[in-house]
Amino acid sequence: MNILWDFDGTLFDTYKVFTDVMHEVLGEDIHKDDIFKELKISFSHATTFFELTNKQILEFKEKEKTVSPELKQPFPYVEDVLKKAKLNVIMTHKPRVEVQTILDFYNWNHYFVEIVAGDDGFKRKPDSASYEYLHNKYDLDIAIGDRVLDIIPAKKIGLHTCLFQNEAKGADFYLHTYKDFFDKVRI
Repeated sequence: MNILWDFDGTLFDTYKVFTDVMHEVLGEDIHKDDIFKELKISFSHATTFFELTNKQILEFKEKEKTVSPELKQPFPYVEDVLKKAKLNVIMTHKPRVEVQTILDFYNWNHYFVEIVAGDDGFKRKPDSASYEYLHNKYDLDIAIGDRVLDIIPAKKIGLHTCLFQNEAKGADFYLHTYKDFFDKVRI
């Protein structure tokens, strides 16, 4: 199986870190659950929802970069899926250097034949250009993400879709844990 992966919230459990950092930036008045909920839609959505200034957005990005990769752990059992896949690619909005830092820390570079990162010049999801590029090059079977934003471009180009830890309508498959991947995802 040839798999396109989202990065944050799909391969790595990073939203706890994002939530904590945004909570620091916003202050104590906003509950972390509310921050998490808005971040899971998208970072740009959360910045608009909470009315962050450009200065606060920069502060968030700088603080988040300083958090150790050790606190951005891979989800349990995801490595089992990576090992069994024929090939894996990543499409993320995260800057390449940040992706590489985390992959280097966990020694996971060898699992991915290509990474399309946020600073590679493609339009942001839900635009499908980056997915089309990867699909044309690698004949992908499925796209896995944690947000509807991750599956919209996959649906547009005819890929199977899987939402991870998200029950929103529209995906072909749903997983709460990667332990169930090979039982639930059949292509």
